[in-house]
Amino acid sequence: MTSAPPGPAASCERVVKTYRTATESVPALTEVSVQIPRGRVTCVVGPSGSGKSSLLRLLACIDSPDSGTVTVGGQRVDDLGARGRRRLRRRQVSYLFQRPGENLLPYLTATEQLRLAADLRGVPVPADELLDLLDRLGLADRAGHRPAQLSGGEQQRLAVACGVVGGPALVVADEPTAELDTAAAVRVLEAMESLAAGGVGFVVSSHDPRVMAIADGFVRLDQGRTA
Repeated sequence: MTSAPPGPAASCERVVKTYRTATESVPALTEVSVQIPRGRVTCVVGPSGSGKSSLLRLLACIDSPDSGTVTVGGQRVDDLGARGRRRLRRRQVSYLFQRPGENLLPYLTATEQLRLAADLRGVPVPADELLDLLDRLGLADRAGHRPAQLSGGEQQRLAVACGVVGGPALVVADEPTAELDTAAAVRVLEAMESLAAGGVGFVVSSHDPRVMAIADGFVRLDQGRTA
């Protein structure tokens, strides 16, 4: 991969997160500090219940920590309210779900999906650049197709394209290959690796050794702490 631009895509410093129910408090993260570089794929690993999903939700500006600092794209977000996090998330963060179809709107073509993602980020992208991005991901001949006309691997590659269009700082992916066969997973991972080389920071939670094989770095969690 090419050298990443200076400054992390996102970071957490001494983050604490606890989930509370009617009867108990469940610690999810305890004093966790991590940096997610730009232009790299960072893999978050650990056993079930180690805090992987909680960390991803903080980095994606979905949740706020109980204490500690979270920064995304150079902006501190832990002290933002829900509206401020939503605004930042729209412009600076993309979140990829593990089921490909959940990332896409069923009534839009591939090109329309990309255009909508760019518009929501407030970054108009010329039509030829949208088509070039689809071409880079092997989807040029699917530009006019809707999700139901695409395979699972094609849907996930389109989701990756929507994730990077308009230049967000960070793409967060939760088990992005879990629903894919080997050939489709390889194409998705090749796409992520190639696009990360353009400067976007990817942070991926996965148990998949194929994901780990392309990772430039790891965050290892165990019982809510970095291991």
